[in-house]
Formats: sequence, C-alpha cells, structure tokens
Amino acid sequence: MLCHRCHCQVTRGAEFCGACGAGLGGSTPALELVFGDGTRIALAEPMTIGRTSANAVQLEDASVSRKHAMIESADGRVTIEDAGSSHGTWLDARRIDGPTPLHPGNVIRLGDVELRVEAPDDQAAAGRTIVVPVGASIALSADGSASQVLAAVAPGTRPRAADGWALKRLEAAEGERRYVLRELHGGAFVRLSSADAHLFQLLDGTRTLPELIVEAERLEGPVGPGRLARLLADLGDRAMLEGVEGRRRGSERPSGRLARLFHPRERTVGWAGRLFDRVYHSGAWILFTTPALALIALAAVAGIGVFVYLIAHRYGTPFVVASKIGLGGLVFMLGRFAVVALHECAHGVTMASLGRRVEKAGIKVMLVFPYVFVDTSQAWFEPRRRRIAVSAAGPVSDLTLGAIFSVACLAVAAGTVRDVFFQLAFGAYLGAFFNLNPFLDRDGYHIMVDALGEPGLRRRSREQFQRLLSGGAAREGDSPVLLRFAIAGVVWSVLAVVFAVALSTRYYEVLKGLAPDGLVWFAFASLYLTLFVPVVYSLAKPLWRRGERLPTEVRRVRI
Repeated sequence: MLCHRCHCQVTRGAEFCGACGAGLGGSTPALELVFGDGTRIALAEPMTIGRTSANAVQLEDASVSRKHAMIESADGRVTIEDAGSSHGTWLDARRIDGPTPLHPGNVIRLGDVELRVEAPDDQAAAGRTIVVPVGASIALSADGSASQVLAAVAPGTRPRAADGWALKRLEAAEGERRYVLRELHGGAFVRLSSADAHLFQLLDGTRTLPELIVEAERLEGPVGPGRLARLLADLGDRAMLEGVEGRRRGSERPSGRLARLFHPRERTVGWAGRLFDRVYHSGAWILFTTPALALIALAAVAGIGVFVYLIAHRYGTPFVVASKIGLGGLVFMLGRFAVVALHECAHGVTMASLGRRVEKAGIKVMLVFPYVFVDTSQAWFEPRRRRIAVSAAGPVSDLTLGAIFSVACLAVAAGTVRDVFFQLAFGAYLGAFFNLNPFLDRDGYHIMVDALGEPGLRRRSREQFQRLLSGGAAREGDSPVLLRFAIAGVVWSVLAVVFAVALSTRYYEVLKGLAPDGLVWFAFASLYLTLFVPVVYSLAKPLWRRGERLPTEVRRVRI
C-alpha cells in the first residue's frame, strides 16, 4: 500500500504516512509535541509557539522569540511554519522557509529549545527513530555488582553517550531485543532489550557512576548494576561513550602485503541518496504498486522456465560469444557488473519507497575487480517485513533481468547477439543463485534471519553443529532450528557442487575446442575447489576433534 501524497509504503490500517505525515483516508494524522520533561501536547488544532503567554505553547527561554512558530492542521496533514523569529525554526537540522509537513520522528528546534514530534505512545507499536546527529547532543529524560560497573568506567566520571547515534524501538513482534541502536560514525548496530534501552537513555552526563548504579538497581532490581556494566563496556568498546577510546568499525587497517591486496578499497558518492529519492518519486514508485509487483513475480517465475529451456536445448555456452571464450568472458564480466549495479540500485530504490535515505553508496575494488555497493543499514530501523522487502529487492532484480535476457535470447536468431543475451541471462541467474543462498552472508541469509527471528543464525548454527558433530554434549540453549539450518547448509553446498560438476561436463567438449585442455580443467578445478573446500572443512574439522576425544585403545583399533 502506497501513500497517496508521497507514494512511500505505508502499513495497512495506518492512519498516517510515516514518511510525509499525510493522513490516510482523509484523516488528520494523530501527532503529539513532546517536551524535554516528557510532557505531550496533541497537535489537533492550529497553535502558535513562542515566549509570551499569548501563545498556545509558551516556552520561557530567552532564545525563543515572542511569537516563534505556527502549527496548522488541515488537508490531512500537520505543518509547521516560522513566524518571523530571530533565530529561525529548524526541523531535523534544516531551517524551514515555509509551511513544512510534520511526521513522527521530527525534531523541532526553536532557539535553544528542542521538541520532538511523535505518534501517541503505543508500547506494542514501533517507535520513531530518536537521532542525535554527529556534532550534536541531546538530553533525554529517564523513560550484577557495582564492581563490574566500576571496571568499565572510572567512578568519578559522569557517563554520557557520545554524539552520533540513533535509537529506534521496533514493533513488539521483534521479540525481547526490539530496540536498535546505531553508531552513526561507523554504522555499527546494536540490538538492545527494553531494559538496556532505558539504561542507555540515562547516559546523558548528569549522573555520576554511583548514581547510575542506584538508578539501574531501582529500575531493574538486583540485576540492574550487572546489566549497566555490560552496556557501558559494550558502548565503550564501540567508542559510543564520551572520553572512552574504543574501536570504530573500519578503523583497523591491514598490515600485511597480502592482507592489503585483498582489503577492499571504496569510493563513495554523497548524492546517491538524493538520486534514489528522485528516481523513485519520478515514476519508479509504480513498480511498487500491486499490479506491477504481480507482473514482476510472474515474469521472474516464467523466466526461470525459459532459461532452463535454453540450457536444455543448448542455445548458448557459458563464457563463449562468437565462438571466442575471451570475448565471452569479457561480455560476462561486464554484464555481471551491470547486473550487480542494478541489483544494488533496486535496494536503494526500495529504501526510498520506505521514506529512508541511503547514506552511502559507491564502488568497491578488490584486487582489480570493481563492484557497486549501496549501504542499506537504515533498514534495521524498519519492521521485519520491510527489512525482508529491502533484502529481497536485489534478488528480484536479478531474476527479472534474467527473465528479460532469457526471452530476448529465445527470440533472436543464432549468432553473436544471441550469445550476448545468453551470457547476460547466465550472469543474472548466477547472481540470483548466490544472493538467495541462505548459507552465505548475502540477501537470502538476511531474509532467513528476519523470517525466523534468529539473529546471528550462521554463527550460532555453525557452532552448535560443529560442537555436536565433534562429540560435544548438548546444551540447554541448543535449538532444533539452528541444527536443521546447519544440516540444510551442508546439503545445499553438496548440491551446488554436483550442479557445477554436471554443468561443466555438459560444456566440456565445447570449451575444449575453444581453449587449451589444461586451461579448461584449471577453470573447472578452481570452481570445484571454491564450492567443495568449505564443505570439507566444515565437516572434517569437527570429525577430527571427535576422533581425538576417543580413548587411545579405540583409536588404535580404528587405525
């Protein structure tokens, strides 16, 4: 469902659009103005804000003008406008110069006073993102053992969260750790429980460490100090506490020559977010309507059938164009680069459909191979089903392009053009295969994590599987879901190897006539090793440990 005003995605049954604040179904959005002490005022009728008592909302601060701003509610939206103030009215760090729509999550600054705009508080619903930009700070009202806390931060300090963070409460269906804290400097994310989020909001620099310990114990009982200790240690390690030197993601530089060679180098562009927004609102939003999504799904499914037909009837040969393997390889590589670029753009446009701005995009180079990337980390602030949509956008793009190229390959006569279309279709489906693989750290894995609600799925499943396979005892926290995922991963990898071997033998004779026999087998061997070695390693290592645990007499018998 799309908003009638900005075309961004909205939840069915919602009363207003979370991106532009427009009321849905002709209703005016229910918004509230939240003050620093927690006081909330409903924005249901026109009002003025200023320093004198003649205003509906009076702010007794010298930096606020006598009549500073006006808020109007009409035409299904709530807007704010500056009333000729001395210092201007700022909305989310931007000075407004006319009526500007308000929506949940906005921060209004009038002089030195900051006010938040929120929907009426609903503890079961997702909250709006609280953002403290880099270079600024905000004081929020407050919504183990003491020695553990003292080890994390010096007793005489007043712990304060460093500037540059964003905190979002997700919907109740996300489970216990429904809060997401993002460090804006390096982009790291931390999932917090409700208790951790409450403790985090106490770190405003007004309380000494002993006072924080007392407050944590008052809020969380005897476990409060220990919970506070873990939170402070984690934040300190991520450089999210003022005065504490921690590790920022991406700050480490590889020291060895080989490590530097494989270390990706990236070049980012600052206008990517604006470009995706412009593309989406210029017409790409049509792709997110129900008829368009149904058509895309139909094309993706039909395209797979067409590509299987092409393989069965040998309409083309991988990496071969005009009977030349060098030209075919070049076309394949250029095609893959273009498909990957469109794959990443699909992620970016989907972010725009949610009203989220892509903060970073560009090109990464590893060795000599460039590829496009789009940072979709802001999707962590969205509900689970929307995160799945962002992750799925890339593979859907691969499948759609593969369908287009496959149909084109089927439609044209034999020759160079058909060979080119086959390479493009092959590259698109190869990308879809890897990106949908839930056992690699790609889109399919992130979809699986959100669908199952199991964070750290690969690591946890691998640890549990290898421990049981090596003869270790079962633990209380073991999950059958993790075990099934690990076994399915091994089966998937074996099937991938079998498929690669079968495909290579099918085209071996053709490739042998175009390239030296040794080169063909080298290419096949490289592909087999890439697919098969991780499977062997994941099984051989725990089985070796299992053998080491056997008594010496038993091992002798086995030998």
